[in-house]
Amino acid sequence: MQFPSCSANESFARVAVASFVAQLDPTLEELTELKTAVSEAVTNAIIHGYENSFGEIRIECSLYDQTVKITIEDDGIGIEDVDMARQPLYTSRPELERSGMGLTIMESFVDRMEIQSEPGQGTRVTLVKSMGGQKTSQRPS
Repeated sequence: MQFPSCSANESFARVAVASFVAQLDPTLEELTELKTAVSEAVTNAIIHGYENSFGEIRIECSLYDQTVKITIEDDGIGIEDVDMARQPLYTSRPELERSGMGLTIMESFVDRMEIQSEPGQGTRVTLVKSMGGQKTSQRPS
């Protein structure tokens, strides 16, 4: 799915991903953790990726067995130093009085998180999480 990078769409992304994952019959805790991770990724794309401008955010979800793979991608400013950005309390926008915990929160709620980013080219965050419930025959790419 694709949507404009405005803050109102953060809740839309949460609900859409939760609805998609519901077929795996996740626990309430698993669903809450996944929704939080998606919220953080979308919020980062809006606040940091596009800063004071607008663009598009794309989310792709796939399922395999009891695992969901979610990719959140933007075409924003990118991340200068991904390793530094992954450090707890780091923020590139201290004037917003944010905690700098977005990536740390995402990583703590999923089994695997990958970040690909190039300055001026945007960012792609991939979240992988095993969920309780039934199996599906679709393999994540």
